[in-house]
Amino acid sequence: MKVWLLLGLLLVHEALEDVAGQHPPKNKRAKEQGENRIKPTNKKAKPKIPKVKDRDSADSTPKSQSIMMQAMDSGRFQKPAATMSLMAGQTVELRCKGSKVEWSYPAYLDTFKDSRLSVKQNERYGQLTLLNATSADTGEFSCWGQLCNGYICRRDESRTGSTYILFTEEGELFVPSPSYFDVVYLNPDRQAVVPCRVTVVSAKVTLHREFPAKEIPTNGTDIIYDLKRGFVYLQPHSDHQGVVYCKAEAGGQSQISVKYQLLYVEVPSGPPSTTILASSNKVNGGDDISVLCTVLGEPDVEVEFRWIFPGQKDERPVTIQDTWRLIHRGLGHTTRISQSVITIEDFETIDAGYYICTAQNLRGQTTVATTVEFS
Repeated sequence: MKVWLLLGLLLVHEALEDVAGQHPPKNKRAKEQGENRIKPTNKKAKPKIPKVKDRDSADSTPKSQSIMMQAMDSGRFQKPAATMSLMAGQTVELRCKGSKVEWSYPAYLDTFKDSRLSVKQNERYGQLTLLNATSADTGEFSCWGQLCNGYICRRDESRTGSTYILFTEEGELFVPSPSYFDVVYLNPDRQAVVPCRVTVVSAKVTLHREFPAKEIPTNGTDIIYDLKRGFVYLQPHSDHQGVVYCKAEAGGQSQISVKYQLLYVEVPSGPPSTTILASSNKVNGGDDISVLCTVLGEPDVEVEFRWIFPGQKDERPVTIQDTWRLIHRGLGHTTRISQSVITIEDFETIDAGYYICTAQNLRGQTTVATTVEFS
């Protein structure tokens, strides 16, 4: 009886072991502690190199994306070439993608407020249309998107577009000039341009001096020709001054441009060089007085004047007159003299004090002052 009882207990114990923990199959060995569960392999794999996006590269400057399209007669749109030649009389339509687009075009069209030009902003693009184009419209047409934060906007350099269009017109090899004679100032510290631009890409253009009559060579180091600008003097000096003109030849035709007077400038660029002088610094009651503010500067740089004077708060009546003229100072040097004079009649005690003149140009401003006393 005891033997059968022991045998039953043994069978129950083995059944419980099979349920509680599965034994490994006989054809597989048990893994040792810490053994890698992935089978080793002898295959060689190429290392994967992560792709680096443009914006993550060392040069983080965003690539410029052209947003300009040209409308064609067939109703299609295509990206315009950097330089295009079109016949005069055509209508040009350019579009630039964006909800806020700004445009730039030849100054000639702005100067005369030409009704042939229209610029519109649509919901998704800006549109520029030029009707019945002429050779005078030759120039750069460009656009750019605007990045705005509230009322403050700035140019988006990554979204721009431009094309230079030459409008070819019979009998017009040069882009017409509004005058028959023009002045080009030669500054020693910046380039000077004789604006002989042509309307035919293949035109051969040469530069000539009127007296003594001779062709001026463009050697590529001192003077170069730029289709979009004209003849560029890279380092102007006094030997370049004189009267010059350009000659263009194309398709068996030739044409002479307007004449240009090259004047050398002796005044360096910068804020206005300003002086102030009173007709008298001690004035008797009832006398008239004037204070003169003078600037010597570059011939083509305009100057604006502002005055602060003792009787200003009391709205004292004064006369202010601004004038300018060109003066020649020998050896062909030319300077622009700009002046502003303030005049007070019947001098009173409230007129005594500081007279302050501020002269401003594109490069800065200069303030000078003098005192006028009641004697």
